[in-house]
Amino acid sequence: MAAGKQQLPVALLFILGGVWSFPLVQDTKPAAKLCGYESCHITKPNMLNVHLVPHTHDDVGWLKTVDQYYYGDRNDIQHAGVQYILDSVVDQLLKNPDRRFIYVETAFFYRWWKQQSSSMQQTVKRLVNEGRLEFVNGGWCMSDEATTHYSAVIDQMTLGLRFLNDTFGACGRPRVAWHIDPFGHAREHASMFAQMGYDGFFFGRLDYQDRDHRMIEKEQELLWRASDSLTPPMADLFTGILPNGYNPPEGFCWDQLCHDPPIRDDPDLEDYNVDDVVNRFLVIANSQAMVYKTNHIIMTMGSDFQYENANLWYKNLDKLIHYVNAQQANGSKVNVLYSTPSCYLQELHRANLTWSLKRDDFFPYADDAHDFWTGYFTSRPALFPLVVGINLGFLSLHWRGSGSSEAMAVAQHHDAVSGTEKQHVANDYARRLANGWQHCQLLISNSFAALSGSFLKRNYCDNLNISVCLPTEILNKFLVIVYNPLARPVTWPVRLPVNGTAYAVSDVKGKPVDCQVSVCFAINELVFQVQAPPLGYTTYSVSLIQDGPPPASTHVAQSHELTTLLNPSRVLTETCNRSPLMFSLSRYNASDGNNTESNQPSGAYIFRPNSSTPFIISKTAKTETIQEVRQWFAPWVSQVVRLYADSKALELEWTVGPLPIDDNLGKEVITRLDTSIKTDRFFYTDSNGREVLQRKKDFRPTWNLKQSEPIAGNYYPINSRAFIKDDVDQLTVVTDRSQGGGSIQNGSLEIMLHRRLLYDDVRGVGEPLNETSDIFPEGLIVRGRLLLSLEHPAAAADLHRPMAEQEVLQPLLAFVDGDLSPNIRHEFSGLQAALPPAVHLLTLTQWDKDSVLLRLEHQFQSRESKLNSQPVTVNLQKLFSTLVVLGVSELNLSANQWKDKMTRFDWTPQKGTGPLQTGCRILLE
Repeated sequence: MAAGKQQLPVALLFILGGVWSFPLVQDTKPAAKLCGYESCHITKPNMLNVHLVPHTHDDVGWLKTVDQYYYGDRNDIQHAGVQYILDSVVDQLLKNPDRRFIYVETAFFYRWWKQQSSSMQQTVKRLVNEGRLEFVNGGWCMSDEATTHYSAVIDQMTLGLRFLNDTFGACGRPRVAWHIDPFGHAREHASMFAQMGYDGFFFGRLDYQDRDHRMIEKEQELLWRASDSLTPPMADLFTGILPNGYNPPEGFCWDQLCHDPPIRDDPDLEDYNVDDVVNRFLVIANSQAMVYKTNHIIMTMGSDFQYENANLWYKNLDKLIHYVNAQQANGSKVNVLYSTPSCYLQELHRANLTWSLKRDDFFPYADDAHDFWTGYFTSRPALFPLVVGINLGFLSLHWRGSGSSEAMAVAQHHDAVSGTEKQHVANDYARRLANGWQHCQLLISNSFAALSGSFLKRNYCDNLNISVCLPTEILNKFLVIVYNPLARPVTWPVRLPVNGTAYAVSDVKGKPVDCQVSVCFAINELVFQVQAPPLGYTTYSVSLIQDGPPPASTHVAQSHELTTLLNPSRVLTETCNRSPLMFSLSRYNASDGNNTESNQPSGAYIFRPNSSTPFIISKTAKTETIQEVRQWFAPWVSQVVRLYADSKALELEWTVGPLPIDDNLGKEVITRLDTSIKTDRFFYTDSNGREVLQRKKDFRPTWNLKQSEPIAGNYYPINSRAFIKDDVDQLTVVTDRSQGGGSIQNGSLEIMLHRRLLYDDVRGVGEPLNETSDIFPEGLIVRGRLLLSLEHPAAAADLHRPMAEQEVLQPLLAFVDGDLSPNIRHEFSGLQAALPPAVHLLTLTQWDKDSVLLRLEHQFQSRESKLNSQPVTVNLQKLFSTLVVLGVSELNLSANQWKDKMTRFDWTPQKGTGPLQTGCRILLE
């Protein structure tokens, strides 16, 4: 795009809770009178109303790939074919207008919809408009809640909900969030669902002790206050826990995959069983009603990939409803009806009761005393960095092309990023992400060309994290283009593998930049700091000065060193002069299941060490100090410690693998940080990368915990940061991927880095988590990094908030053969000025030909910073350098509802649970 201001009509949306969106979307058709809540069947106030919800749970990859599941391929692994499910359900819904069905995974429905004839599409629209086919949740997938980043969750939800909105209008908009299978539930997910306009949230899995307690107290339906910062009820979400996970009651599964007998209602036959079926159902219904608060209960009639032959289900459900309701003539007080989660939710709302209030989350999840689902927080650590997309920002506005949105959305699935899929499925996810990244590279190159006026080939180095980059290794003169997706300037250390021993680096104005060449694991690395403008790019020129083997000293004569030659513990100690820090690399040996207490082994889902004491990998390490501290603890474990100039954070780069298994023991490797901080069992972890929750060892806020696994039972998901603190010091660890961790000892923080296991944990995946490949035939090698800071608690967030933001949205590097040219724009910023530190530009993307979607968020939590936890004013007219804001419209977080049209059910918490102090907000100037 040529320089100057682009005249784009942009609609601005203000999202309560700190997020703005800015699309000008087409008005959808008004909802038909019979969809949504108006389509619900009439219930009977003086009876127990049993809401039967026909549904299927269709994993977007697990034991089979997403393609195999859709087409019904590889049924030798698992019998499942989603296209046949949708074919069959639509056919059966047309045969009886009373029947209902809900569908969840838009990724599958989108595929099916594209293959349908125009007449079939009109038929399906009629079913949707009449409320007979209802969408719930509506995201591209049912995302994992422990290992996902909130930005990726918002993107995948927006992708799915936009398709439903564009295709079906208001009747396609889900009223209920539906996460029946994820293995624990995050508070930030509930907050996002509330801000997306959902009236309620239903899930199937929670800790077995928590469920027992809630059944006794009749608190399986509750009000979740999902933010410490947003004014209630902005992030309040009614939450229901389903009675049977997401399966039918025992004995009432009539799918072709089930073995329960059908209803045999011919009285002339010997095996007539109507009386038995009705009696068993009445017992189950009345028993379930005893642990819920109202005269309405819900039963999920379906399960994994069911309804491929929907006639089996509906024929028996029709009979069940008929024969159970016929007993009302004999005095029965049970009324059975076809229903949906939204219709059930409406009846709970009409009950006008008060509900217990929950402020924490539903982690960790255990389904038995020794079966904690905390291993998947770290499973497949090499996949995690791939599943948070780069914010292309202005690049996406200057060139339209195919991106990676669908691949990224599928990867958020609760059996994808979680690492709980079969190996061949993990390989398929990685392939899809790699292909999506190739499309992104094309878009980025075309955008750079449009902005700069240069159409020279741009090269990208996908394996730069393992010091592989062909352009920098073979070229004697090249340009480094640095794109910064953040709305503030960024200083970033660049490390490039090279073959020379001395280089000259200059910035876009020709000013020399300090650099040095160091030898790291037998590879020459050119190291220098880059500075990139907000939401823009700059260019650096690199020229070879000296070739050949590295000199004895790797120092290059420059004005100052980029790294500090100090012991890492002393660096941090001298930074605050308070708390010494010791760190070690250790391992847990995984349980093989041969235990007197339980036969549960560690696996893809379950973390179960065979000892509560980790084994230190080595008490000594081969240590080398040049411009950084390098330590080798074993041939398969090493780390590099760096402190860059002007940085308050210590970088700890770890390399782990292949984990040895010659002793027939699986291994789970941790790094542990020990301090003198007085924690009194408390520590803190983030929720999906956003708000932070307080944790306490061997404690749950809502029930009296009986701890049976002292390590696994104290692990929590860490998506971007964790910290420990007292009144004087706060040690914060910022991660580059989702990992599991906890504070097992006072003053200590441990984070799991890598896992390799030899046994399946009997949760369905059917194979051990033992990753190998053609590249790593002896076992997976993973490299990552942690950023450590030690600050006074009052100032800690001012450092770790922007640091975590920058770690998720790192600068993107592109390489061009040649030198700087006066005829090319080598630097650009999409903003007139940087946004304030508290404001993060979450989304900036082309919505359609006339509008742009923009989301801004206040990224500081209430009360965590005296300086930045305050309201911020942003002048949108003066924000962009090449765009003019001509129109403003306000939408919800998922951009599928006008904000002034968004209404949600009001719920009343029980007395004694008043609102928290209100938090931060962004004010429109």
